Amino acid sequence: MVKNIGIDLGTANVLINVAGDGIVLNEPSVVAIDTKNNEVVAVGTEAYRMVGRTPGNIKAIRPLKDGVIADFDITEAMLTYFIEKLNLKGFLSKPNILICAPTNVTDIEQKAIIQAAEKAGGNKVYLEFEPKVAAVGAGLDIFKPQGNMVIDIGGGTSDIAVLSMGEVVTSRSLHYAGNKMDQNIVAYIKQKYNLLIGERTAETIKKEIGSAFEAEESQEIEVRGRDMIDGLPKVMTINAVEVEKVLSEGLISIIDAAKEVLEQTPPELAADIIDRGIMLTGGGALLNNLDRLLAHHLKVPVIVAENSLDAVAIGTGILLDNIAKRK
Repeated sequence: MVKNIGIDLGTANVLINVAGDGIVLNEPSVVAIDTKNNEVVAVGTEAYRMVGRTPGNIKAIRPLKDGVIADFDITEAMLTYFIEKLNLKGFLSKPNILICAPTNVTDIEQKAIIQAAEKAGGNKVYLEFEPKVAAVGAGLDIFKPQGNMVIDIGGGTSDIAVLSMGEVVTSRSLHYAGNKMDQNIVAYIKQKYNLLIGERTAETIKKEIGSAFEAEESQEIEVRGRDMIDGLPKVMTINAVEVEKVLSEGLISIIDAAKEVLEQTPPELAADIIDRGIMLTGGGALLNNLDRLLAHHLKVPVIVAENSLDAVAIGTGILLDNIAKRK
């Protein structure tokens, strides 16, 4: 029997939803390659553990950048590994796949995503826009003639869209998201404290004390890295107010993009959004007080999805069910 699987092909993580089984895989989008012979050494969680800790001949690569494929062969190898690991290919059958992309993806990038899924072992491959799938996964009924707005902040992109009757009415996609937040924290600590840290450490800082609005100075975290002056290991402390300032400029770009989307939204749908609020999904939705910051600037209620991290993967399962029922 042909299996239907949904793939959230994220810049930071890959999630796979198998029809009838739910989300069966959630692993980092990282592949470790031996540069001497170009062989894959590790994929997913095992490869992520190697980031920043590999010898010279082992390179940990993120094959997706800004929500699209940056390295086709490695993306194909990663998807093939995950599909084989889950034993999703039958002896005579290949799984049907629904896979997601940002709203600003080009035709060439769409073809690359579909081709990677086909080469990894897919039969029929469907492509959907991430904010649409995230909205469905967060529990919004986007198929009625009413306005629904979603802000999906992932690892590589932030996608903002207004949806009605199952389609995207107006949208924006920008390259400020979770990974960029981490890079900005790395750059700040390097510039202010002459301390070199890795992006994994920056991600920990963001998760532990990161805040988008009204951060508390009493929240602190110890940071370990390498002193740029003497080259020795060093420990220092930073607080949540510093991290809020680092993140503020990028978060304003998300607010500005959301304002543009609202300005382009037909009045009747805009009225629905005032009543229904904005749904916030993706890993970035978990940043402390981000919902309050957005509500403060957009003057519209903002709700964080209960399953914000898994919303896209859950949405792929629901949309695959709809496709099966239509058939």
